[in-house]
Amino acid sequence: MTPHNFQFDVCVVGSANLDLVANTIRLPGAGETVAGSSYAEHAGGKGLNQAVAAARAGARTAFVGALGDDSAGQQLLDVLDHDHVDCNAVRKVAGSPTGRALIGVSASGENSIIVVGGANLSLSPADIGEVAASARVLLVQLEVPMATVHAALVAARSSGAMTILNPAPAAQLDAATLALCDVVIPNEHEVDLLGGTERLLDLGAGVVVVTLGARGSRLITRHADEVTVPAYAVRAVDSTAAGDAFCGAFAAACSRGDDIRDALRFASAAGALAATRSGAVPSLPTQAEIEGLISGSA
Repeated sequence: MTPHNFQFDVCVVGSANLDLVANTIRLPGAGETVAGSSYAEHAGGKGLNQAVAAARAGARTAFVGALGDDSAGQQLLDVLDHDHVDCNAVRKVAGSPTGRALIGVSASGENSIIVVGGANLSLSPADIGEVAASARVLLVQLEVPMATVHAALVAARSSGAMTILNPAPAAQLDAATLALCDVVIPNEHEVDLLGGTERLLDLGAGVVVVTLGARGSRLITRHADEVTVPAYAVRAVDSTAAGDAFCGAFAAACSRGDDIRDALRFASAAGALAATRSGAVPSLPTQAEIEGLISGSA
């Protein structure tokens, strides 16, 4: 497949969850019940967040995932549809619930999270199909089975697409998988759990981008070259989806052919803007907002 035949700019293969969030004065101890002050349901899951982030950043985006055949699944499909993310490769799994994250948040900002993978764990290599090979850039995470992640990377690499792995949550990665990754984007905690940037590069990753929150990001290559891209100064309110905004915007910029350093600046602006708003999907910025922050800081 040649680049001019690509149907999409970005294909995201990953998870989609319904986040059930309860706020309380303090988190309960073992066997304890506490009163909640508020409750809300939000679309979530790294795959869904990053797909919406890429779409809002200007990319024609497709999402490959698995949902339960339930009301939560339909709710998440509506969220993706609202941002014009193609969902033709999303499979509904009968008899399995849509993924859930049960989140308790205390008044001091502490949280307690239980993730129930549900239908996400049913996403298999057979579900990848041709979609992963139909986009200029593939973006994957680790909230779906590793065999499915590997299959998506193989399909994308076979078409000549750029491949990006956000290894979250951190899990052991073998050389066969890393050798299929043009860019690996861990945060500073994940990169330590994965054995460091040198190990990731030695095992085959093309380049590593370490996100550093308010300190920006760091690009590391095989030749031991390092480039630090500073963060944009903003008043942070909620950093929940900043990493997903970064990854989705980076993929969108790369799909347009941006130089990797320019793509990192674009991604940094997206992550900064996401941190200025509460929630995950509601916080993800548009291309115009990202470009506005960049031009205003020039």
